[in-house]
Amino acid sequence: MRIQAIVIRIIQQFFRDKRTLALMLLAPLLILTLMYLVFHTDDYVPTIAVHDVPPLVQEKLSEQGAIIEEKSPDEARQKIQESKVDAFITLEQMTPTIILEGSDPTLSKAILMMIHKSFQEIQPNQQLPEPIITYVYGSEEMRLFDYIGPVLIGYFIFFFVFLLAGVSFLRERTSGTLERLLATPLRRWEIVAGYVLGFGLFTTIQATIISWFAVQVLGINMEGSFLYVLLITFLLAMTALTLGTLLSAFANNELQMIQFIPLVIIPQIFFSGLFNVDSLSVWLRSLSIFMPITYGANALREIMIRGNGWAHIDQDVYVLLGFSFGFMILNVLALKKHRKL
Repeated sequence: MRIQAIVIRIIQQFFRDKRTLALMLLAPLLILTLMYLVFHTDDYVPTIAVHDVPPLVQEKLSEQGAIIEEKSPDEARQKIQESKVDAFITLEQMTPTIILEGSDPTLSKAILMMIHKSFQEIQPNQQLPEPIITYVYGSEEMRLFDYIGPVLIGYFIFFFVFLLAGVSFLRERTSGTLERLLATPLRRWEIVAGYVLGFGLFTTIQATIISWFAVQVLGINMEGSFLYVLLITFLLAMTALTLGTLLSAFANNELQMIQFIPLVIIPQIFFSGLFNVDSLSVWLRSLSIFMPITYGANALREIMIRGNGWAHIDQDVYVLLGFSFGFMILNVLALKKHRKL
């Protein structure tokens, strides 16, 4: 009888908390749907530029699914740097010369296998000359973790800062600290700025430690400036901080704050670049526009893998700044629900 009373009380609690009940039922369906849409797509089709390559080889490459474009060597190199071409093939004294974009080691190996198979099929009984292979970015020793590492750095910083900021700001509210601040002459924007700067100090330290550990201890590929890495991780941390404090205004306890993770954090991993989304439909790819990690991961790859600087990451920096300031403004407006100042 006493056990039955406990069971009934728990059931009643769930039915009173409609948001928790809905999350238990709908969040798994949302995540499964996203996984289905991301993974239930055609394989990525590489684009290969060629110059003075026999038509039969081009035909064999096309049969394996590659898109073939005739380009001059200078045009091909330019397209590779713009990430519009994955590889370039030409023949120099009957020796294949292959230039790979190289940032994705899995894709590079797949392209090399396609090229080798194509030449092997047109000359089945002949010893093929050893191709000359060069990489625009990365190298033959580049690991898969070097490719996904920048995305993971950005994602984990965003995730832990979001969780820390949301729960901490929620405790400030539930403990009455925020209400006491609202009773002072402080304006809403001053309160938000103070919280962001206060929490921001510790989140910046956290982001710095994670970035240093990944590069110096784990040995993730690092071609560019570490200062740019710190800039991007700082902006990601500030975006997560301001978003976490904003959403905490709509939570009444820690459980409700954690409920935002399946809705806000997990979907971003599917569009961050950890999985190749180039084969997705246009409407699905467009969802990444609204996800801050997309811009952070893109900038970190430009720095860490391609060794690029400000000219290639400036737009990502401006977008992350826009997210941070936008969430701060919404934080100020959200404080109206507590008290008008």
